[in-house]
Amino acid sequence: MRTVVLFAIAALACAEDFRQSEFTAPPAGSSTWAQRPEVAPRTFVDARFSRGGPGALAISGASNSAEHGGWERSVSVEPGKWYRLVAFYRAEGLTFERGQVLARLDWFDQAGKRTGQPEFVWRTANEGDWRRLSAEAPAPEKAASVKIQLYLSNAPQATVWWDDIAFEAVAAPTPRPVTIASINFRPRNVERPVDAFVEVVGKSVRQKTDLIVLPEGITVVGTTKKYTDVAETVPGPTTQVLGDLARKHKSWIAAGIYEREGAAVYNTSVLLDREGRLAGKYRKVYIPREEIEGGITPGIDYPVFQTDFGALGMMICYDVHYADPARALALRGAEIIAVPIWGGNETLAKARAIENHVFLATSGYDYPTHIIDPVGEVLAHAPENGSAAITTVDLNKRYDEPWLGVMRGRFMKEIRLDVPVVP
Repeated sequence: MRTVVLFAIAALACAEDFRQSEFTAPPAGSSTWAQRPEVAPRTFVDARFSRGGPGALAISGASNSAEHGGWERSVSVEPGKWYRLVAFYRAEGLTFERGQVLARLDWFDQAGKRTGQPEFVWRTANEGDWRRLSAEAPAPEKAASVKIQLYLSNAPQATVWWDDIAFEAVAAPTPRPVTIASINFRPRNVERPVDAFVEVVGKSVRQKTDLIVLPEGITVVGTTKKYTDVAETVPGPTTQVLGDLARKHKSWIAAGIYEREGAAVYNTSVLLDREGRLAGKYRKVYIPREEIEGGITPGIDYPVFQTDFGALGMMICYDVHYADPARALALRGAEIIAVPIWGGNETLAKARAIENHVFLATSGYDYPTHIIDPVGEVLAHAPENGSAAITTVDLNKRYDEPWLGVMRGRFMKEIRLDVPVVP
């Protein structure tokens, strides 16, 4: 088995931009890396696979469970300038693709010392038999070069092939503003609470808003009715009222109602688009004992919805007490999670935003109505009944932690979903 361990930075490319494909031999300016010879993978050029040319850069685990390493190339960069990496890969023999196929941008200063933190490349899309992997990131202060690292990690029976590798300077992304309004309102002694919510939205949300979040159970709160008394089909009467409200405000609306389907009654959050159309629904997965005794059936999925402002997930109340609902939504691409909630643990809800690096918008009764950013800061709060927490967030804002880097990407690549959590 051939093992190559190189610690020096390869000669810098003359230009910032480059493209590599049609590999017949290891390309000039590239090298291979492993931390030590005993964990080095087998690296080679394989003519059997490519996206159009004669070959691809290959990495084999070589039956070594401790294997970690692969191909590198260093390229000159300018501090503060934005760059895009695109690379394609295909693989066989993987047991946990998210953690075993690894691409990073590792930044270095003029002296060859790391500056800033590596950028983990995690966005992927299928293109035929290959997966397209891409990232955009700014070169840190003092950066003079970047190592493009294409690795295979702890995958003894796997081989990964890399092709069509491109690195180029790009314009910095523009802000992606989204205005969110979360409603704090608890009607009392009413026959039709949904009508009261419509009135409060009209009074408290007067600016142009992208997303309006209403609480859990808006069809039962303030009444003496049971869940089964107010359960209805989706679409149904309440989604019709909410659709009219969404169309009037030209906003997306998330709200908690009770849904009937056959014998089952679900605690459901519905999503209406700006035109008042039903865009989707989420059925509460974590049902507390009290709701089970009240006749509620648990849901079985964590859907993410593509809106015109970004990717949106929904949770309901008791879901915030468990790690997996928010984790599943984040892993599926959610950038904002709307949370209709009755009451719950504030610390755990804040943790869901921090650990998954998403915005959380809650609308509650016995829980605060607020909007939290990916580092746990409360951006807006509505303490009074009949008011709204309103703020504009930037979905393109980078939250860079000095010692850890941008955790959104690290979370996506370093989370260990392959290790069983049940006995």
